[in-house]
Amino acid sequence: MNTPVTHSFEGAAAPSRYTIGIDLGTTHCALSWVDTAASDADRVVQGVLSIPQLTGPAAIESRPLLPSFVYLPHPSEMAPGDFSLPWSSTQDFAVGELARARGATTPIRLVSSAKSWLCHAGVDRRAAILPADAPQEVQRISPLEASVRYLSHLKAAWNLEHPDAPCEAQDVTITIPASFDPAARELTAEAAQAAGFTRLTLLEEPQAALYSWIERSAGQWRKQVQSGDILLVVDVGGGTTDLSLIAVLEREGTLELQRVAVGDHILLGGDNMDLALAYGVARKLAAQGTQLDAWQTRALAHACRSAKEMLLADSSLVSVPIVVPSRGSKLIGGSIRTEVTRKELIQIVLEGFFPRVAVSEAPLSRARGALTQLGLPYAQDAAITRHLGAFLTRQRSALGDVDGFGVSQAAPSGFLHPTAVLFNGGVLKSDVLAERVLSVLNAWLDADGVAPARLLGGADLDLAVARGAAYYGYVRRGRGVRIRGGTAQSYYVAIESSMPAIPGMEPPIQALCLAPFGMEEGTAAALPEQEFGLVVGESVRLRFFGSSVRRHDQVGTLLDVWGGDELHELTEIEAFLPAQGRAAGEVVRVRLHASVTEAGTLELEALPVGGSERWKVELDVRGQRD
Repeated sequence: MNTPVTHSFEGAAAPSRYTIGIDLGTTHCALSWVDTAASDADRVVQGVLSIPQLTGPAAIESRPLLPSFVYLPHPSEMAPGDFSLPWSSTQDFAVGELARARGATTPIRLVSSAKSWLCHAGVDRRAAILPADAPQEVQRISPLEASVRYLSHLKAAWNLEHPDAPCEAQDVTITIPASFDPAARELTAEAAQAAGFTRLTLLEEPQAALYSWIERSAGQWRKQVQSGDILLVVDVGGGTTDLSLIAVLEREGTLELQRVAVGDHILLGGDNMDLALAYGVARKLAAQGTQLDAWQTRALAHACRSAKEMLLADSSLVSVPIVVPSRGSKLIGGSIRTEVTRKELIQIVLEGFFPRVAVSEAPLSRARGALTQLGLPYAQDAAITRHLGAFLTRQRSALGDVDGFGVSQAAPSGFLHPTAVLFNGGVLKSDVLAERVLSVLNAWLDADGVAPARLLGGADLDLAVARGAAYYGYVRRGRGVRIRGGTAQSYYVAIESSMPAIPGMEPPIQALCLAPFGMEEGTAAALPEQEFGLVVGESVRLRFFGSSVRRHDQVGTLLDVWGGDELHELTEIEAFLPAQGRAAGEVVRVRLHASVTEAGTLELEALPVGGSERWKVELDVRGQRD
């Protein structure tokens, strides 16, 4: 579910001294903390952990960001002590800066984008599949294990600095994309449990960014927003683009914040830009007579990441030199030297990913090939501005059910009008890219004759999510403003129609609403007195759907037809429901009961008519399809 949820692996415990926030990012991780004992109503004592990590063989430095990379070396690469850390002398892999640096020259041994793989329902996320294109002789790990290694590193770093307040005894909030489905949420919680976290809460990243902005405003946020504002959070990170809308309400004379919509999970971010630059440079080299193979192109993408960051950070730079390693034995003499120019950066990144488009221009799609390599389900259209326009268009009626927003739009409009924008994510650290997004949005608003959206400044885009997560842990104790959420989607289960067998035709399905939009975690909803047939004693498949646009459906609403963009299918699960004394394959008359658990999963119970048994199903985390 797209709402903060709590996992208590060891039951309730007294509040800890520290509330810890962890940004488990696609390209970087960070850890922030709030000292609740030293904080009060006037001052929040907050800091960011400086994380010890390998920057070279046997070289350790402490930095605020831990790059989200694991390097799996060949045994011949390692000398005794090369990968030792203050808390481990036997580690045979590298996490962080050294992993990223080694991977730039030997990408077949580099695990990256584990967070994106963690939400890929088309693969077994517990299987050793990363690095995805590594040859057979290279060791692999699962996306789940990669996440465990990042979190274990952060926990060990905290415990090294705070031996009297170990991480496993603190209240910890780990952030996830707002668009993570229940399976990816559960896998994140499972990784945290495996890493030794026992008091865990999950929080959406856009909400964390807004919490950080509130905390850094030192109480002045109420002067920067007002009742009736619609805040658009645009989060463009290393692997994903996340979009959220938060309404500013006034209740009993106090301003409140309510999250009203989140976008789809869009695998589109800085990684795509690095690869686009790499292909651009590769074409330039090919025109000069130098052909790169796939291994060199991957290494070039890592080099282009650094060049992109340097060019975006320093407007005085005209170009940045880069080196492409050779595949041969003469690594230095055979290296290929070239450069990334500012002109190339603007053309490929700015115009390719942030073009000036009309709000009505839908993201482009193309017919897909029947056969494809197994990989991440990247967005087909690289234009983030088109995805933004589609999101605002799809959510044009999102405020109709929010008190005070029923007539918020001045006139019928094709898209929802944000009044303020908060940026998050490393990509938007660049003023060039951030200004383009705001410029495109305000051009749309101007065409509709409404005031431009203002920028909410002062955010630390590298650390905002971790800082906001730590502050959220503090807010949960009743010491600050809390963003109201509830489920950001309505959820449905498929009901198969009963019909005679017809060659080439599957039975049609209906969609039964189990949890309406805005249903809070820890709450249940009894369905109306509808009866259904439940197959027991054999393996069955259950299909679930979500909708971010159908906001008026109530528990028990049964849909016969729906538009192509109204429902999207979630993870299909396979379950075996015990016969409990009945014949295998028997169809039992049942009534249904649904709840959103404290763990944030959708739970469905089937209760037999006239019986006392219960069959319980939760959205599975394996995400495998037959």
